[in-house]
Amino acid sequence: MGSPSGPPFDPDDPDRDRRERDTEPIPRIGPDDGPGYGAGAGLSDGPSLSDDVGYGDGPGYAGEGRSGRAWIRDPDQPPQISEDELAGLRADAMGSTPRRVLPLEDEPSSLVARYLFPTERYRGEWKRHWIHLTNPLLIGVAATFVLGYLSGFLAGRSVGALTTIAVLLWFAVMGWVAWKVADWWYDRFILTNKRVMVVNGIVTRKVAMMPLVRVTDMKYEQTPTGRALNYGTFVLESAGQEQALREIKNLPNPNELYLRVVEEMYEPQAVEARLGKEADEAKADDGA
Repeated sequence: MGSPSGPPFDPDDPDRDRRERDTEPIPRIGPDDGPGYGAGAGLSDGPSLSDDVGYGDGPGYAGEGRSGRAWIRDPDQPPQISEDELAGLRADAMGSTPRRVLPLEDEPSSLVARYLFPTERYRGEWKRHWIHLTNPLLIGVAATFVLGYLSGFLAGRSVGALTTIAVLLWFAVMGWVAWKVADWWYDRFILTNKRVMVVNGIVTRKVAMMPLVRVTDMKYEQTPTGRALNYGTFVLESAGQEQALREIKNLPNPNELYLRVVEEMYEPQAVEARLGKEADEAKADDGA
């Protein structure tokens, strides 16, 4: 018989106990050897986690009265995240949370109601941004200064007829500016659950519309000034055809309006659900 491999046995060797522990074989753990282990995970040669292992109260620390927790999660079970937890994650690259769609108006104005048929549902109406009046207002201010100076100059020359003409010209310019402001007031962009419309004109009224089901593409554009003042231009495409509503300039809150139109096109059930929820909350507030 050959000599055994390794160093000879020495009872005074300080490392003997450590080597014996390191070379001791690992016992097989069966399904009855303890809680939380079994063969259900498909590993027949070693311990496995059972299906019901998760976050829960463990048996506690030995010798202590407080309970412990087994921080073991089933890898096949996706983590559960609540809406409150997700709210803190919904932020854009600038660190600010996205804005929600603006609240829906309850009733159309008298200007718009006449153009809606009974079976369609009103979603909102918008006047164009005040930037739409920039040119008329600038012309009015410039005419006031120029014609005012001209009237004073002509009055010093004792030319009464020319002074009167300058004053009348100023009134004409102011009348034109007032007409543009009134036209802006009656110019409305309208959204329903079936179509988009533009209504404008004071004496000659123009009504243009496009069914939502015909809209094949929609976008909005914002210049640097538009981003600063929150207005934009909407471009609607419909099967490659020229439409009266192809380009709508100077609409306010373009991002919110874009979300409103897209939601109406692709998620009308979500709009109806939100309307029902808002109505229920309003009734609850009235009852309170």
